[in-house]
Amino acid sequence: MSTQIASVTAEATPERPRTLGSTVRAYFALTKPRVMELLLVVTVPAMILAERGLPSFWLVIATLIGGAMSAGSAGAFNCYIDRDMDRKMRRTKNRPLVTGEISDRNALIFSWVLGLMSIVWLYITTNWLAALLSLVAIFFYVVIYTLILKRHSEQNIIWGGIAGCFPVLIGWAAVTESLSWEPWIFFLVIFLWTPPHYWPLSIKYKEDYAAANVPMLGVVRARSTVSLQIILYAWATVAASLLLVPVAPMGLIYTITAVVSGAYFIIESHALYNHAIRGKEGRPMRVFHGSISYLTVISLAMALDPIFYFGFIG
Repeated sequence: MSTQIASVTAEATPERPRTLGSTVRAYFALTKPRVMELLLVVTVPAMILAERGLPSFWLVIATLIGGAMSAGSAGAFNCYIDRDMDRKMRRTKNRPLVTGEISDRNALIFSWVLGLMSIVWLYITTNWLAALLSLVAIFFYVVIYTLILKRHSEQNIIWGGIAGCFPVLIGWAAVTESLSWEPWIFFLVIFLWTPPHYWPLSIKYKEDYAAANVPMLGVVRARSTVSLQIILYAWATVAASLLLVPVAPMGLIYTITAVVSGAYFIIESHALYNHAIRGKEGRPMRVFHGSISYLTVISLAMALDPIFYFGFIG
């Protein structure tokens, strides 16, 4: 069966001349750069909060390189494992393993090498705890999410999303070689944020996931049910983000930003639900992109706040 699928794909995809540049771009695409970028966005604020100011420039660079390799390895493993599903979905039809730009064998080797490099790099340039957390993050995303949960449970995004929370812990550990309450609260924020971020995507691409037999919530539940879950998780995300105010502690920059951007996130989630209960499609991708903006904005505020709070007020 897999041979037939590969044959059909090869026939459907015109042969393109391969250059060094196209090969590099294909391997880069294998790392899921958009996901990687989002994960790195939360790493630097965690490091600044841990330092209570600006950490060493070279430590930040080293941590970002290690984090990028770690996330890239997990993404590449995911592309390798899910290549059968990617061939059935329109949104993933241009991934390198589907188009044949990279062979399955080379993709698997690349995934292992990049993952091992991330662990060794973080151990050498930061510390053992950051390296260990990188290993756990890759394991969780590849084994717990991709191999176990994604194909078998509608709860896949909820628990699988834990892997995306690890960059916060890695960033904090790189600075302090320890973990305290602050990074775990930020971890909780991203954990609660992941479902309302991803479920709108499962609504938009419901047919794709159904064709690939992936039990995303948008496939197995009614739109109104999914939208209601998005609202509940959006409220929980904003509430968790405000826990940092007394615990960190955070100043006015973060507090005001968390409240205002959180209100926007919640309002957009309610708008999606209101459309769903009236039998309308609404704009799930507006919530999806809005959730990215929300996390980016509060992460930026989290980075700026300690510099002013501890640098000038403290």
